[in-house]
Amino acid sequence: MSYFCFIQARYSSKRLRGKVLKKIGKNTLLEVMLKRLKKSKKIKKIIVLTSTSKLDKKIVSICKKNKIDYFCGPLNNVFLRFKLAIRKFKPKKIVRISADSPLIDWRLIDKMIYLSKKKLSYDIYTNVKKRTFPKGQSIEIINPEIFNISHNLLSNEQREHVTKFFYQKKKYMIINYSAKKNYNQYNLCIDNNSDYLNILSLINKKGIFATWNNYVNKK
Repeated sequence: MSYFCFIQARYSSKRLRGKVLKKIGKNTLLEVMLKRLKKSKKIKKIIVLTSTSKLDKKIVSICKKNKIDYFCGPLNNVFLRFKLAIRKFKPKKIVRISADSPLIDWRLIDKMIYLSKKKLSYDIYTNVKKRTFPKGQSIEIINPEIFNISHNLLSNEQREHVTKFFYQKKKYMIINYSAKKNYNQYNLCIDNNSDYLNILSLINKKGIFATWNNYVNKK
């Protein structure tokens, strides 16, 4: 079964503009993420879903430089962006990742893909319905068939936050994967400049290929 990783990325982030293009040494944060995801043994294809905005041409350039597939869709209607990308690439399953999580752990993704295969059926297999992993380690494995609804049924918030609609409707089967301990007090995500400086410090100390729990371990 083909598991395609869809990374949603845009330059015009509300809280920290251009954060995915900020540098860690010679690499942008997006490139750090791509280097980590390329180590996955379970992801067949990585695709960056960005927008048609002129500002996002820099993201497209990074994809071309790193030989990564990309798709340009609506800027704020991320739901439709996903729906159109599904129509083009035809994935069997989607691993949804946000580009503000450069330290996403490919080992955690591979483990969740492995465990999800043991489930008879699901719409979303996730670790965020009940968060026990650090922010910045959010993973959703999605059955793309659930996008076969009109985006006109969604509110503006649901269109921008692509899976919110499914969590708010009881008819969808959402299975949560939890950590053995609760790590939700830790943040490995970038929302603001302080977060960026924290990620920069972690990478300088631990390198770009550490495990997620090694990044939150202060030893």
